[in-house]
Amino acid sequence: MFTGIVQATCEVLAIDKKPGLNTLQIAIGPDLREGLSLGASVANNGVCLTVTRIEDDRVFFDVMEETLKLTNLVNLRPGSQVNIERSLSFGSEIGGHILSGHVHTQAELISISQTDMHYDICLSVDPKWMNYILYKGFVGVNGCSLTVGNVTESSFMLHLIPETLKLTNLEQYAVGQKFNIEIDSQTQAIVDTVERVLAKRFGD
Repeated sequence: MFTGIVQATCEVLAIDKKPGLNTLQIAIGPDLREGLSLGASVANNGVCLTVTRIEDDRVFFDVMEETLKLTNLVNLRPGSQVNIERSLSFGSEIGGHILSGHVHTQAELISISQTDMHYDICLSVDPKWMNYILYKGFVGVNGCSLTVGNVTESSFMLHLIPETLKLTNLEQYAVGQKFNIEIDSQTQAIVDTVERVLAKRFGD
């Protein structure tokens, strides 16, 4: 489990591409490598990956074909920056909201509004996911726990503060590129439960 509070942006040093499998080599600093062991879970752009090897200043992760299909990890290149968060440990402060590291869909960046006072982005997703993306609710974007701004039938706004821009890779994305999206599990459970109850009531 994760909190959606990105701990660092780290560079992709190399990618070993094999049929149905990419192995990422990520440059993770000594603070985040401390106590990290094989088999540990680490969120890369919000995707829960397992540590397969640790060598000096780099950590290795295998990304299976299904994950490549569903997430933006398929677009990584050497030099790319990824948002990194180690898994939640007992007693840790939860500053964001609970994330599983299982990406539901991707959202396309359709517009950026930047001034000296704000940095706002608008993301478009398949309308079926908008049932779970609510004004003032939470959503995981590349592993960042963020509060949702205005919503439409197929898009939503995010208002990013300077601290978020400094600590994450969100500002590096251009219009047309895609973010990994994890919807809030509690919101999904409530919406699905209400829909089932209403369907049963009016279907009788």
